[in-house]
Amino acid sequence: MELSREELLDMYKLMLQIRTVDEKIAMLVRNSLMKGFSHQCVGQEAVAVGVCRALRSDDYIATNHRGHGHSLAKCRDLKGLLAELLGRQTGYCHGKGGSMHLADTATGNLGANGIVAGGIPLAVGAALSMKYRGIDRLVICFLGDAAMNQGACHEAINLAAVNDLPILFVCENNLYGFSVPMSSAMKVEHIADRAPAYGIKGLTIDGNDVLGVYETVERELADIRACKGPVLLECLTYRWKGHSINDQGAYKPAEEQRWWTEENCPIKRYRAVLQAKGFSEDELAGTEQAAADSFEEALEYARSCPFPELKCALEDVYA
Repeated sequence: MELSREELLDMYKLMLQIRTVDEKIAMLVRNSLMKGFSHQCVGQEAVAVGVCRALRSDDYIATNHRGHGHSLAKCRDLKGLLAELLGRQTGYCHGKGGSMHLADTATGNLGANGIVAGGIPLAVGAALSMKYRGIDRLVICFLGDAAMNQGACHEAINLAAVNDLPILFVCENNLYGFSVPMSSAMKVEHIADRAPAYGIKGLTIDGNDVLGVYETVERELADIRACKGPVLLECLTYRWKGHSINDQGAYKPAEEQRWWTEENCPIKRYRAVLQAKGFSEDELAGTEQAAADSFEEALEYARSCPFPELKCALEDVYA
């Protein structure tokens, strides 16, 4: 589907918002505004935005420990996201989920997961439910490259394949599983090369090209909705930061980092695309300012919200 000028600019704003949130997390932790562990997705914004732009509002996503971008791209609630990260009552999960357990089922976010590959069986279960009940919805399962070596991942993808479930597995191959380069953890050149072993379609694409991601996902989702079975989509991208906020990423070669951050930055690339499409500098600068302002507004909102009361501690423990 051809995107309008408003939609193209909106994608740019969303990428900037995701980048800003994850770049500011270290500041939030230093100032004791945010507690617990957090994993940044700086450099991977094009995957979240490109994939979620192709979804219907009633489709579902399931994500992982590096899920801020996915959650924001699907739910579009920056205030709710920051409130949750700061542990406030008005957050997605009323301040109880935090960074690694973001969820908002009302807008189709089945949740992040602190266990590597832990969300994949849950996503497949949701897809099985959709097919069993005859509901015209599908599930996007975001996973990292390291998850592809977990047993739960293989079992879940195999189950999805056998049952032709309405699910798209989006593997963000950011080249590292913690400090281990994927070239040392897998013999195959591309993660998508494993797809034929499950009997499903596999594709490897440029995960830093937001429009390319969108167009690919839109095309593949049409086939999945037509009951042609699951697809494994490998998006080649790069994790700019360390594995978590406590990891400086010193194991990554300097030249590799320079190429990905300076020459292959997804936001810089998309800005150049927008310029080539005729967007003025004023339009782009205005969008950039709007994204920055929205973060400050959302942060101010989150800081003004109350923490959950102690009496709420045992609520939501059981469904």
